[in-house]
Amino acid sequence: MKIASITITHHSLKLDPPYLASFDTRPKTSHGISLVRVTTDEGVTGIGAGYAMRGFEGHEGLFVGEDPLALERHYRVLNNLHFYYGRPWPLDIALWDLAGKITGQPVWKMLGGLSNRCPAYASTGSLRTAAETVELAEFYISHGFKAMKIRFKRPDWREDVAVVEAVRNRVGDRLELMVDCNQGWLMPWDIQAPWQLKDALVVAKALEDLGVYWMEEPLHRGDIEGMAALRQSTHLRIAGGEGNLEVYEFQNLIQRRCLDVLQPDVTWCGGISGLRRVAIMAQENHLMFTPHAWTNGIGALANYHLAAGLAGSPYVEFPYDPPGWTLERRDYPMLKPVEIDADGMIVLNERPGLGFDLDEERLAHTLV
Repeated sequence: MKIASITITHHSLKLDPPYLASFDTRPKTSHGISLVRVTTDEGVTGIGAGYAMRGFEGHEGLFVGEDPLALERHYRVLNNLHFYYGRPWPLDIALWDLAGKITGQPVWKMLGGLSNRCPAYASTGSLRTAAETVELAEFYISHGFKAMKIRFKRPDWREDVAVVEAVRNRVGDRLELMVDCNQGWLMPWDIQAPWQLKDALVVAKALEDLGVYWMEEPLHRGDIEGMAALRQSTHLRIAGGEGNLEVYEFQNLIQRRCLDVLQPDVTWCGGISGLRRVAIMAQENHLMFTPHAWTNGIGALANYHLAAGLAGSPYVEFPYDPPGWTLERRDYPMLKPVEIDADGMIVLNERPGLGFDLDEERLAHTLV
């Protein structure tokens, strides 16, 4: 069996009304993805999706005619392409989906089979008043979630902390609370400076008494010394890494003792092939690995298979911020969205590959 073709299509779902995200100063008016299909000469197709794969066109010949199960070979080629063009990782996801379909195994089992279940935390993306956030927390509890992430970036960090305090006062220990400071990276059009170490220290001290589970991206992704110093100065778990684009960067973050929680994303960095290395490094250094998953449902599923099958993540990100960011908006390429069960768990099925079906009609209507 050989790879016969690689097809990339681009899709965009119009968001009306737009989604107002804390991490983006411009309203999000559309949700775009690149969809990758890898088909063998025997008609088996693997599917992956992520952000725009600019620069990949013309390099299909590096894979066509090759053994689809040579995943390590493909990863090394993709890693080279990443150096020149950036983010070809939806193809790696498609290759894992394909390998699972060929071998008759779900990806989580191919990765180690540790579990097909992982606890989800409800990941908010927008800024709300304290009262609105409290009501949202109650909504999550009623739907089975055991943890919730609250976004920062209000004009004054004290306003952010006040929101966390209001939620804690209302829900007590019914929810674990995470905080995302969103200081690690910016959108291309944003120019404000990120927090410095002493800014983050003040916020950390304010969050300690509120029992926050982790403090995410409190500093710029390149502030290695700052992260290490912050981690030593607070009993909060320090989380980060979603904006780091090279697998080797995580070795440095681990060696320098910068983070308690590693959060790369298979659609941004390394694909499944690269990040399984990071998951193992995290385990061997007694750190948490819980991937970023603020992406489309297919990309999120790939992260969940890695987290459940290999990493044993204590929580995984479940982007869900209604009414602006619903399951239908997030997972529009899929016939059925990824959901949690009554216990707040993502339960991966036994189907070969990533275990989902495309909504071909929706994809036809959103084709760019």
